[in-house]
Amino acid sequence: MSNTLKGKVALVTGGSRGLGAIIAESLADQGADVAISYVASKEKAEAVVEKLKAKGVRAIAIQADQADTGAAQPLINTVIAGFGKLDILINNAAIVVNGQTVDSPDLRTEALDRLWQINVMGVVATTRAAARVISDGGRIIFIGSLNGTHALFPGVADYAGSKAALIGYAKGVARDLGGRNITVNVVQPGAMATDMMVDALGSTDAPAAFLDMHPIRRIAKLDEVASVVTFLTGPTADYMTGGVIDVAGGLAI
Repeated sequence: MSNTLKGKVALVTGGSRGLGAIIAESLADQGADVAISYVASKEKAEAVVEKLKAKGVRAIAIQADQADTGAAQPLINTVIAGFGKLDILINNAAIVVNGQTVDSPDLRTEALDRLWQINVMGVVATTRAAARVISDGGRIIFIGSLNGTHALFPGVADYAGSKAALIGYAKGVARDLGGRNITVNVVQPGAMATDMMVDALGSTDAPAAFLDMHPIRRIAKLDEVASVVTFLTGPTADYMTGGVIDVAGGLAI
């Protein structure tokens, strides 16, 4: 374990599984105390907490549904009550709904409205609540998607739009909080072997035609994305803010 984040407190939303869990572990490996939020998978969240504690850091899991913007302030309050402060916010929690074009006669508008609520309004609510209490010199990182700047397939309009919205919002937050030396960045992964990839592509085995679109012909490993996120939280990234960083094997070039 390195100690570059020793004494720091991080919150990773949606940290009970997938990329969120790996980010939480990566932060703990650098010495940070970590809170994770989850919606329903309490057992998975508690298992992540035990793994974090085994690394010698403090850790808690907090139930909070990001679809409910009213849950954001209690979430942040619980982190402050448990750890006394907040230094790092990782806005990771999100869902994907795709596969239907906007002119589909049976478009799942209710599911898409929920996507916007979770991926945008819930993130905004959490960021607003955190901004009031996050330490000067802190870090806010939004987990976006390469779809936020490149709509890679038909049927991703709402998902891509939700992730594109985060870019503009993150840049505005970076401008707002720069005077407090708080950095704000967006990390845009490509495809990863997560539940979201199953939702998007039907499997964690990417089709050959999709892999052929990548100069580095494979999908991302979770720890590759987590390592970029963790770098942005550390002292060597003090002067990086308002950035949009792709971790996608060159898919967008």
